[in-house]
Amino acid sequence: MLTETVLTDLDLTEIINGEEMMGPSPFFKHQDIAANLYNILNQHIRKNKLGKLFFSPLDIIFEEGINRLQPDILFIRKENLSIAQDWIRGVPDMVCEIISSGSYEMDTAVKKAIYEKYRVPEYWIVMPEPQTIEVLTIVGDKYKLHSVAAIEGFVTSKVIEGLQLNITEVFE
Repeated sequence: MLTETVLTDLDLTEIINGEEMMGPSPFFKHQDIAANLYNILNQHIRKNKLGKLFFSPLDIIFEEGINRLQPDILFIRKENLSIAQDWIRGVPDMVCEIISSGSYEMDTAVKKAIYEKYRVPEYWIVMPEPQTIEVLTIVGDKYKLHSVAAIEGFVTSKVIEGLQLNITEVFE
């Protein structure tokens, strides 16, 4: 059982372009997909000693008071782990947002633009319906589609070395 202290420490507030925003807690399906994805990624990352994987809520502070986001999952390569302090203070190597019915525009436009602005090397967009994962990577100053799979198939990562992920395991 969670203690009252833990409950009061849980803060789902993000600062997006200088404006405080609080979204609702995620639904069961969202959490189920996040747990599956985290477990698959973490097993690969730990086995290959690539870095550390984290899950929400954990703040990434790009600019204090301007952009402080909480992606569903984030990865930091071992050589960049110095940004993992009290929160993440700097640019992680990969961020992942799992789209909810009410978060499509926020995740695919607003947050994508912020991640692009700070040049997060890889951005994963996970869409429960229609069971799709898109992996975007920074090319120049813009995100370009690196890998995509819908309903079945595999996605790969440029950032998480050697990863080939079967998406049916994520959505089961």
